[in-house]
Amino acid sequence: MKHPELLDDGPPVGKDLALATWGLFVGLALLLFAGGLCGTLLGVRSELAKLPTVVSGLIAMTYYLGFLMGSRFALSVLSRVGHIRAFSALASLLAAAVLGIGMTDSPWMWGVLRLITGLCFAGQYVVAESWLNDLADNNTRGRLLAVYNVVAVAAFGSGQVLQFAFDARLFTGFAVASIIVSIAVAPVALSERAVAPPRGESKHISLRELARVVPTGLGSCFLVGIAHGALSGLAAVFATRAGLPNSRVGLFVAAPSLGAILLQWPISAASDDIDRRAIGAVSAIGAMLFAGLLLIGPATSPMALLLIGLVGGCSYPLYSIAGAYTNDWIEAEHLNSAASQLVMLYGVGAVIGPLFSSVLINGIGQNGYYWALIAVHAAIAIFFVYRMRAWRSPLAKRPLNESSYPARVFFLPATIVSFTRSRRSAKPARGNEPNV
Repeated sequence: MKHPELLDDGPPVGKDLALATWGLFVGLALLLFAGGLCGTLLGVRSELAKLPTVVSGLIAMTYYLGFLMGSRFALSVLSRVGHIRAFSALASLLAAAVLGIGMTDSPWMWGVLRLITGLCFAGQYVVAESWLNDLADNNTRGRLLAVYNVVAVAAFGSGQVLQFAFDARLFTGFAVASIIVSIAVAPVALSERAVAPPRGESKHISLRELARVVPTGLGSCFLVGIAHGALSGLAAVFATRAGLPNSRVGLFVAAPSLGAILLQWPISAASDDIDRRAIGAVSAIGAMLFAGLLLIGPATSPMALLLIGLVGGCSYPLYSIAGAYTNDWIEAEHLNSAASQLVMLYGVGAVIGPLFSSVLINGIGQNGYYWALIAVHAAIAIFFVYRMRAWRSPLAKRPLNESSYPARVFFLPATIVSFTRSRRSAKPARGNEPNV
């Protein structure tokens, strides 16, 4: 029999999700803050070292390769030792990798260590998302994942800003990032009220089976990964080539995250009361339209900062919508495995996104960056509408006068988007979403 102190299941989680999740959110915020700091410092350091563009690109790609590996690795660890110990182990490995990056000037070692950091961050996302999905229900999942995404975006962006306080050629900034990663374990491991869900039995679900059960979730998550890779992967390159000064480049890169902080909650809250597919389609159309407006004026104008921020504000919530919709349909014992599969699919898309943007930029010039955003968000909107046609469910999940204010705001555009739906009836959640 295991000693109680070795188990990471605590008392039953109450209705107050804030008390049950605050430790996870604080720990995750510290991890992502350190990740934003380390990643930006390494990017600056590689530029100062005058590495060839191909080598810098390969170093960046190793992070995403680690990301793909980490989703599977974390699921295996999670099923054996539970949420808290998996979080702690991955944080320990991440702290060592961050220190190693600061201790060497070898591009090849940077590639290996970036692969490890990608593995650790993907693993932490799997731990966090499976933890939250275990605690949430269909009425709160969108809002809870919205908080999760706001915390992630805000923390990572704050770490990027802090890099200006350090000389990237020195070890100091990487040491600070490693210290922050180490501190991140404390609120998760020591808080009595931030309780991880019982470990229980987690059953594996394959990509093929998940695609059969909820094709909308898998398809949208993959497309959203492409969109976010296209949006963030080449933002700094585009801004620099467009002639923005260094101070404005940082603002341009950070603007989508700021937009996401403002719009993540209302969009995700609306998806709890209105068909998530309709809200996803409306958000994707919004991102597409704002990206189209960017074609009108120069990238150096203040309006461009506002518009790219609105693109991010409409685009970044799409991941939480895809994840929440997937978990609305699958059985509880598959939540952890599904979280791993979604992170992996998102990572594959995030690798493709920058490549797609670069092809369009090389083919049609600087505006290819905007056209990439338009194209991929159009694909997301079309996919959501197609899935709404394939299988109909009630547009509103509750009477409009009982819905949240964001749901009331989104009701009219969601209704317009849903006009083309077929007249089939939907089964209750936790069944198979028909793959037609």
